[in-house]
Amino acid sequence: SAELCLLPALTGLLQPLPGPGGPGPAEVGLGALPAELRAAVRALVGDLDALFTALGLREESFAVGALSRVIAAELASYAPARNRRRMATNKASVVFVDRTLDLAGAVGHHGDNLAEKILSVLPKLPGHKTDVMVNMVELTALQTTDETCSIIAPGCLAQPNDPAAKALWESFMNLKQKEAVMEARRHLVEAASRENLPIKMSMGEVTPEQLSSYIQLFKNNLKALENHCGLLQLVLATVQTLKHPQTSKWDNFLAFERLLLQTIGESEMPSVLNQLLPMIKSYNKRTKDDYTCEDFLILLVYMYSVVGEIKSGKELDAAEEEVKKALVKAICDEPEPSPVLRKIT
Repeated sequence: SAELCLLPALTGLLQPLPGPGGPGPAEVGLGALPAELRAAVRALVGDLDALFTALGLREESFAVGALSRVIAAELASYAPARNRRRMATNKASVVFVDRTLDLAGAVGHHGDNLAEKILSVLPKLPGHKTDVMVNMVELTALQTTDETCSIIAPGCLAQPNDPAAKALWESFMNLKQKEAVMEARRHLVEAASRENLPIKMSMGEVTPEQLSSYIQLFKNNLKALENHCGLLQLVLATVQTLKHPQTSKWDNFLAFERLLLQTIGESEMPSVLNQLLPMIKSYNKRTKDDYTCEDFLILLVYMYSVVGEIKSGKELDAAEEEVKKALVKAICDEPEPSPVLRKIT
């Protein structure tokens, strides 16, 4: 038997269901959804049936959340799926989960994990959803200050043919950031030693500058570059992430979220919103360390997700109104709104 957990939101189905005046969540069926969402649900059901056919599965479906119930019901009544279930030999339990039930998990900045930071701050590799572009200019003789230099092909995180790189990526995912960065240095030193490069091992804290100086040793040695190209791409990803301005903001997010979790039990939501208010600044008043409009939207989603049920009242209404005004002004003052802000407005 097998267990599959499917998050409908990951397939682009993160959509609001009908609100007041429409059917309640328990009554929502496919017919109650907007036409575009109905088409997306039917396409997903068809894709799932094709997957289960290829795996020879006879599934038993479970759903957590309103949209998941719609998808599970549609799959149960889908004619090709009924025929497949009669013929299939392998049993599977399929659990559909609405991602909206855990928005805090989707927008939170979780712990001290280097892999998550790399995936969040470096630009996406074109055509890929889960890999990033690593700038490789540092390993060449090209002199450029253009961070988006496209003359040199980018590196990436997926290194299936390099055992050292695979082991290092495991460290990035499983160790704390400080330990993961030390692993990056250790792997580099071992690689340099095997190539007889003149490396000087230093103890203490690992800095991005130190890793860069080690990487430079490989620069003019084509054989060493070829032998350790996968490892060098991961270490370059580390250097670029540690130097990225978004990384310090990540740490600020994490500190705010931890503080919020500690105080939300004692403080009412209005006081938390009032603390947030002075931090909302318009474009011309922001420094690079201040939160952007998108950052505030993420913080608000996190706050309202972790706080659970909120006691409504005049104080909360007044605090929310002030935050709305400040946020709307900040959004209107953006000279070049991001794609997310443009979509919202």
